[in-house]
Amino acid sequence: MNNIKVVAFDCDGVMFDTVKANTAYYNNILNYFDKPDMTHEQFAYSYMHTADEAIAKLFEDKKSFEQAQVFRKHMSYIPFLKYMEIEPHLKPLLKRLRPEYKTAVATNRADTMKRVLIEHDLEEYFDLVVSALDVENPKPSPDPLIKILEHFNIEPGQLIYIGDSKLDELAAKAAGIPLIAYKNSSLSADLYINSLKELENILL
Repeated sequence: MNNIKVVAFDCDGVMFDTVKANTAYYNNILNYFDKPDMTHEQFAYSYMHTADEAIAKLFEDKKSFEQAQVFRKHMSYIPFLKYMEIEPHLKPLLKRLRPEYKTAVATNRADTMKRVLIEHDLEEYFDLVVSALDVENPKPSPDPLIKILEHFNIEPGQLIYIGDSKLDELAAKAAGIPLIAYKNSSLSADLYINSLKELENILL
């Protein structure tokens, strides 16, 4: 880890426990159209993918998908922010990482990411945030991580990525970037941690 210059985080499942927030958000959309709550399979998919991809999964025919998209884009995510639970040690970790390291976010969240950082007073702790709106192809494409490499003008071995899903694994592998798996021992990763406190011990 001696060559690392930038530490990048996934959002959902790493920076925040967003199970309750995402469940409430997508169930609200489904219920508006008189559909039942998400199944376990639907939730697992929506948890990792972009909102557009999740809606396509939940509303599979073209007409209902288009209607759901219109509704979603006019629906504020703000009421669901209260269900997001910040991961223990995140803010102390971010404070300690700087100025030795640059920090970034690579997430499949789109228009909600900025609001999440504002609501939790985290904007000042990140030098770069790459959302699904900032790249042509979101994860599992390596595009978000490549964008971070290009922004900081660094080599793949100088960036470490903390992720918790198969999409994170695939993106990191395609970009040639070391992955730290967070609370998911089933991933193929360079290191495995179950708390952000462990990351502090690794990097500092």
